[in-house]
Amino acid sequence: MHVSSGRWLYGFLLALTTTMLWGVLPIMLKEVLKIMDPYTVTWYRLLSAGLVLLLWLAAKRRLPSIRSLSTRNRGLLVVAVLGLAFNYVLYLMALNRLSAGTMQLIIQTAPVMLMLGSMLVFRERFGIGQVLGLAVLLPGFVLFFNQRLVELMTQMSGYTLGILIAIASAFSWALYGLAQKQLLTVWSSVSVMMVIYLSCAALIWPLATPSQLFSLNAVQTWLLLGCCLNTLVAYGAFAEALAHWEASRVSATVTTTPLFTFSLVALGAMIWPGVIEPEILNSLAYLGALLVVCGSALIALAPSLMNSLKQRRLRRLSVTPPPAGS
Repeated sequence: MHVSSGRWLYGFLLALTTTMLWGVLPIMLKEVLKIMDPYTVTWYRLLSAGLVLLLWLAAKRRLPSIRSLSTRNRGLLVVAVLGLAFNYVLYLMALNRLSAGTMQLIIQTAPVMLMLGSMLVFRERFGIGQVLGLAVLLPGFVLFFNQRLVELMTQMSGYTLGILIAIASAFSWALYGLAQKQLLTVWSSVSVMMVIYLSCAALIWPLATPSQLFSLNAVQTWLLLGCCLNTLVAYGAFAEALAHWEASRVSATVTTTPLFTFSLVALGAMIWPGVIEPEILNSLAYLGALLVVCGSALIALAPSLMNSLKQRRLRRLSVTPPPAGS
């Protein structure tokens, strides 16, 4: 079992770096999507990340061998590739129809779907803490969408379609996560990601239009480069954070990503009002967003918190003196 290094402050800063990078990502992507289509943006992001990992693994002489995979694991690799490819493309399709903050909030359902899938596939337990987390998260979504509940329930508008596509993106990520979880028993995380990134890029290439790169202005070109680097740096910081801090706490930190997105959108709308559109939300919607984040964090922290309570109870019992007469 992996044991963290104990450098919790370093791990926290790395997790915070991941959170900030993921928080700003949809804001950058929305500007790039004004010129590029979702397939092309995804192709550039995955290809660049895959090539960097390929060069790194080649330099270390740690390139994975597909032949070493069993037939079952090759099937899982196909599921992981399709899952991540659909996740990336559907995310951008939804982002074209939704605001950055709304998109980041809905994608919080992905870890919940992964957790439910792990219960079904890996027979993992669903504890009372996770039930409480869901009890906070679900009403949070209702409050967040309070201004458009009627539209969501009665109309197939562009907004409603965007929500449905975002949920499909989260579901695709959960499928990818379940398959990757099993592949990590055979390959290292870097090897898995390299193969998946390059395979996804190859799969999407016929649908991409690389020449759209020349239609971007200088700012959009830099933003596309930032999106490509984001894929690598955010994941690398996340993986390194797990080496120095408990996984539950890293995950709980990352669940605050929507709050960073909302804050960055508000700041960006003040600085570049013609470029970044502000979120049009009432106080109930912001309360709902906070509840969704708190619920997600509680779901991530629940196993660790319940284990801590159990250990404390056992320690108290071990020092309690026996009853009189025993």
